[in-house]
Amino acid sequence: MQPTDNSPALTLAEAKAQFIHTWGVSGASWGVSKTLAQVHALLLVSPAALSTEDLMEQLTISRGNASMTVRELLDWGLIYKELRPGERREYFIAEKDMLQVTRCIIRARKRRELDQMKRSLDQLAALPGDAADADYRAFHSALTDIQQLATVSDKLLTRLMQA
Repeated sequence: MQPTDNSPALTLAEAKAQFIHTWGVSGASWGVSKTLAQVHALLLVSPAALSTEDLMEQLTISRGNASMTVRELLDWGLIYKELRPGERREYFIAEKDMLQVTRCIIRARKRRELDQMKRSLDQLAALPGDAADADYRAFHSALTDIQQLATVSDKLLTRLMQA
């Protein structure tokens, strides 16, 4: 980030803090917690693996919050455990390949949202009814259209993850 004529140059620590804050705020737009996004951001810009204690200290979060967040990031495939012989603490490092990060996010969101929605739509579409009833036809027609869109989206996201 280049300073403008009017603004002073940011230090590296200030720039990291701003990135972590921005990534965290953006997390709400992505449907994840601010803390999850901040932990991910911190690990993205950290050159070395960090322990849960490091995360707690640097982000001023509780042990429970840090542990739950780390578990979720591990489930998403966005971070990995780094084993250190003789260490009792667990250390974590972020996936740094942004293409792989994107795949992990798409896979997790697809599993959590699209797959769940498709299952619900399939159950609702199986509702028996009278095809002569206008209300039933309208309901079934809307569900069918949404199911088709969900199927196309599913195929597109699957191809995108494979790209």
